[in-house]
Amino acid sequence: MRSTCDFLAGEMKSLRPVVQPLRADGRGCLNVAAMPGAGGLTTHVLDVARGRPAAGVAIALVRLRDGAHAETVAEAVTNADGRTDAPLVAPGDLAAGTYELRFAVGAYFRATGATHGEPPFLDVVPVRFGISAPGEHHHVPLLVSPWSYSTYRGS
Repeated sequence: MRSTCDFLAGEMKSLRPVVQPLRADGRGCLNVAAMPGAGGLTTHVLDVARGRPAAGVAIALVRLRDGAHAETVAEAVTNADGRTDAPLVAPGDLAAGTYELRFAVGAYFRATGATHGEPPFLDVVPVRFGISAPGEHHHVPLLVSPWSYSTYRGS
């Protein structure tokens, strides 16, 4: 029997990064994004050329300071669902500032056989964004093909 969290995670994928089990037995779930001061940062990667999640994409999250210094905050690799196994920044730990997600899509496309020569057209995709409300949940997805990408602030 599927739990409420499993149902929400499966049927409403946009909620998956923020829906967490409330009890160990799977009965009930907790929408972390709806909690005041929850914060946190999540991401996912979709391979739009193949029409599926991009598994195995290395991601680095850096915080930019003074325009010249970059501090690595987190590193992760996407799972079979194109998501990281845990938030890049846990709820309550996100600080205001300028950040950059660096997605290693060149290596991913090489592994899938989708590259068309070296160097690839896209290798590392940087997505720079600002956090002005660290108490809110931030979700920054990447939709990517070997030749293009787009992003948006998700929920």
